[in-house]
Amino acid sequence: MLVVALKPGHDGAVAAIDNRQLLYSLESEKDSRPRYTPLLPTTILDIAERLDAIPDVVALGGWSDLRPRGISYTGAGYEGIQEPTVTTSRFFGKEVKFFSSTHERSHIYMALGMAPRDAAPVRTVLVWEGDVGAFYLVDSQNRIIRKVPVLSEPGARYAFLFGLADPTFAETGAKPRLNDAGKLMALAAFGNSADASPDIRHVVERILKQDSMYPAPKAEYRDSVLFNAGVESIECKNAAALLTERLFETFAQAAREHTPEGSPLYISGGCGLNCDWNSQWADLGHFSSVFVAPCTNDSGSALGTAIDALSTFTGDPHIDWNVYSGLDFVTDAQPDAARWRSTPLDDDALATALAAGRVVAWVQGRWEIGPRALGNRSLLADPFALDTRDRLNTIKQREDYRPIAPVARVEDLGAVFHQDFEDPHMLYFRHVRENSGLHAVTHVDGSARVQTVRDSGNPRLHRLLTAFAAKRGYGVLCNTSLNFNGDGFINRTSDLAFYCESRGIRDMVVGDTWYQRIEGS
Repeated sequence: MLVVALKPGHDGAVAAIDNRQLLYSLESEKDSRPRYTPLLPTTILDIAERLDAIPDVVALGGWSDLRPRGISYTGAGYEGIQEPTVTTSRFFGKEVKFFSSTHERSHIYMALGMAPRDAAPVRTVLVWEGDVGAFYLVDSQNRIIRKVPVLSEPGARYAFLFGLADPTFAETGAKPRLNDAGKLMALAAFGNSADASPDIRHVVERILKQDSMYPAPKAEYRDSVLFNAGVESIECKNAAALLTERLFETFAQAAREHTPEGSPLYISGGCGLNCDWNSQWADLGHFSSVFVAPCTNDSGSALGTAIDALSTFTGDPHIDWNVYSGLDFVTDAQPDAARWRSTPLDDDALATALAAGRVVAWVQGRWEIGPRALGNRSLLADPFALDTRDRLNTIKQREDYRPIAPVARVEDLGAVFHQDFEDPHMLYFRHVRENSGLHAVTHVDGSARVQTVRDSGNPRLHRLLTAFAAKRGYGVLCNTSLNFNGDGFINRTSDLAFYCESRGIRDMVVGDTWYQRIEGS
């Protein structure tokens, strides 16, 4: 059974599953398009070009848009866990099953289908994102048997706090900005919830009790110390720490009271990108295990709808998948020979260049699904010098308070981090050993968001890390996404060369070819 699913709305994407094997999950924002780009015709054409047959099932994810005359629905709509709709229709001359289920269900089934198989009689799924905040109990037949609403719009509430402190965010009529949540997560590490003033505590509780964040009710908070206080003010940082704490407490309390102790927890939704919360879920002690997919936000919603369709027709949502299920890199031009010299990649020589402080644009194979670079579309650099973090943030044209993540061989985890669990998709925090010297990747609170690498998981990157370990003692590098600010991953030679030339990057690796900038060019 070949299933192709489409995700409308922001974070538009298309996914294809054939006989339980993920073939592609393509997000429209990738290939240097603006973040959160809706589904584009070119994305559909990209997948159509690569499939060998017309699909047996065409699945449309549900969505809704606020319009002046009310709410207009796409497919099955945004919210709800009602049964999907299934009809028969023609698609390019073939009679196919046409399937549609809600956006809410896409999150649930994305988590169920990507998680490892287990024999649990009941599973707990947490969906917390911009709009939905609830637990779902799923039986052994993969049927949703109960929904436990907790708090609507958890992600929007979190992002709103950043906008409240940001003088550039409109007082009326605006929506919480999707990328503000990640910035607030970084700022929270600089704050201390215990230092929050009574006024800050009052504001945080107001945010938790607010009826809706659409539109963002900033004008109602003019009397607050946080109103246009500046996102880097101590008030904003302490409020960020407190709101982070209170949101987790709210959901953790509901989990203890309304979900089965000892059940596995599957996390879905944009809040699943918050590594602090993921670590707290793993440490809570209520669940037997915790699973978070690398595309837990809306980037995995098309895949979730495809999995929902698969489960509906077969009774089993589980798929085989690989995080590198995007498109191959496009060679649309050759780097200018007057500026770039190409040589075969030599891991030992490249490790020497990295140890000497050079920043390397690193491209291998197919791009990663989800928003995080996992060693195929990355900027790599030495992790020991503190100024490396500032250099990378300057290259990426982003705020200097944003942390830089490390990538590490599994062989080195225990030596440089206090926790040595594997995390190949960079979804949990751990603490850096004080004597490791990893200054560039240690956040202000001593934490790091680490991608761990096995030879069997990403052999090309593992070989480079091994060569770097021979130079500096540890197979650890800075790893941040290779992208223009505000865009998805770079995926073609012309964009890569322009990016490196405009940002002073003198080394770029594409597959087995190392391009080095010619001196004086």
